[in-house]
Amino acid sequence: MFFPTIFLLSLSITCPCLAWFHFGHEDPQQKQQFLPEGVQSTDLRMPSVRIEKNDTYLCTAFPLDADEEHYIVSFEPLANQHQIHHMLLFGCEMPGSDEPAWDCGEMSSSNAGYSRSPVCASQPDIIYAWARGAPKLNLPKGVGFRVGGEANSQFLVLQVHYMHQMKGEDNSGVRVLHTEEPQPRMAGTLLLATDGRMAPKKTEQLEVACVVDEDVELHPFAFRVHTHRHGTNVHGWLVQENPLTGQDKWTLLGNRNPQLPQLFQPVVNQSIVIKQGDILAARCTINNNEKRIIKIGPTGEDEMCNFYLMYWTETGGQTLKENACFSAGPPNYRWSSGAGLNHLPKKK
Repeated sequence: MFFPTIFLLSLSITCPCLAWFHFGHEDPQQKQQFLPEGVQSTDLRMPSVRIEKNDTYLCTAFPLDADEEHYIVSFEPLANQHQIHHMLLFGCEMPGSDEPAWDCGEMSSSNAGYSRSPVCASQPDIIYAWARGAPKLNLPKGVGFRVGGEANSQFLVLQVHYMHQMKGEDNSGVRVLHTEEPQPRMAGTLLLATDGRMAPKKTEQLEVACVVDEDVELHPFAFRVHTHRHGTNVHGWLVQENPLTGQDKWTLLGNRNPQLPQLFQPVVNQSIVIKQGDILAARCTINNNEKRIIKIGPTGEDEMCNFYLMYWTETGGQTLKENACFSAGPPNYRWSSGAGLNHLPKKK
């Protein structure tokens, strides 16, 4: 089963949601671009925020065209990796606040300069993630994230994690290319993540696995990994049980060193299809070379274990309603006990 993500809480908030922005609005900071016919470029940026504390998480929202659906086909980061730890872009039915910018770091201590609210007022849709200088991402031809109009995502919400306090104001963000031309394949993103604690001077395997219990047919095309500085490798797999023998077949989706640019890269096998009843699993190798216990958390002194998977569905197909999967992690959760999986891949 898929569950709400490790760092997002589902909290109902009613807000008037001021019309701060219109999709397709030309940003004066935007460079001149030569775009294909019918494609527009929009910069989604932080509204000149001030960062006075380390490990600050801020969100800002962008209302979408309620009359016309748009299809996002490309993402370009507008951020300095030495200032920004990571950025996430979510689709929301309603944002968590009507403030121009708000503190949305629900796992971190409150930032006194901004009001505290969740990312979205209800279940967020994960769309895009960036860290460590990852380059621009172009989706495959004919694939797009459907937003606005009659789609569930009526707002885009940008979350930025500032690792350190900064002088002056910041306008980091993401440039998206989008079109009103319907795309034949709808894109979606899912996340596998863990909680957990890692003992001192020990290499630990953080594992998560969840059953796809929705009637879907997903075609994965890209994956992304995320840890903090102690992560050495992250793997993701599709697991399918043989109904006659009960043996699990493990098919690698992708693996990557999280200390490299944390980009979305192609999955190992583009012909993989994920269906109802299949299991998605991920494992992070974390090397705790310190003399302290390291826990999963939002700050640079904590760790994370995240595996993102982008996929598309055919016309008329459904993307996942529940787009995140979570495990308790070590020492309380292992694949062999918590998920009952067998023929486990070797630890690396």
